[in-house]
Amino acid sequence: MSTSERVLFILESNKDNYTSGEEMAKQCSVSRNAVWKAIKDLREKGYNIEAVSNKGYRLADNNDIISVEGIKAELPDDFNKADIFVYNSLKSTSDKAKELAMAGAPHGTVIVAATQTGGRGRKDHSFFSPEGGLYMSIVLRPELLFSTDSKEVTSFTGRAVIDAIRELSGIEAYIGGINDLYVEGKKICGILLESGSEFDSNTLQWIVAGIGINFDSDISGFPEDVKERASSLFEAGKATITKNALIARIIEKILDCQPR
Repeated sequence: MSTSERVLFILESNKDNYTSGEEMAKQCSVSRNAVWKAIKDLREKGYNIEAVSNKGYRLADNNDIISVEGIKAELPDDFNKADIFVYNSLKSTSDKAKELAMAGAPHGTVIVAATQTGGRGRKDHSFFSPEGGLYMSIVLRPELLFSTDSKEVTSFTGRAVIDAIRELSGIEAYIGGINDLYVEGKKICGILLESGSEFDSNTLQWIVAGIGINFDSDISGFPEDVKERASSLFEAGKATITKNALIARIIEKILDCQPR
């Protein structure tokens, strides 16, 4: 982990308080000058970091940049079930997760992207994935799941997302159809389950659960055939929770499921 990543984790873990450069230097085992360079680097990446003399640094309230450090800061300290990768943009988080699953990635490998250029839904339908959304896929190994029935795993994934949204925001979402979540009659989330089997034995080897959420998306910019039936969890720029917090809660809900 780089100094910038360690400093970001400290800031994400103490968002309500200022942390001095001296304290961060101590925690990171680096010089205060190295901390200052890390703060400068994070600011150049878009983080709004407040600095107050004799207090230190803190993340301003308007930060909502998805990061590994931001997600981990929202997970319990002893939670070690997820291996998380974050990208600014991918063609598809599920394609990346499948690639890693076929290469032996463990149960709980999580791929997150701020945007997708080729997001997919059921029957290979396009899933519009602009900025303002939350796109993630999780590698699941059958031996660590309560069930390998696709409908049961899809329903469980949907329930995990619903519970995470309600617990953090108070918003009540519900399952509509097989793999969509709705709020007040409009779609805010799609879920796609894909799997792979061993060729010779046809034994199920992995499942990838893909989740796409319109988080604080500008629906007016959606394609005409989508915007009439789509909505967003929050209005653009008016989210009351962070993407990192919701991602972390979804990860926790899904991976805390007991093996069958």
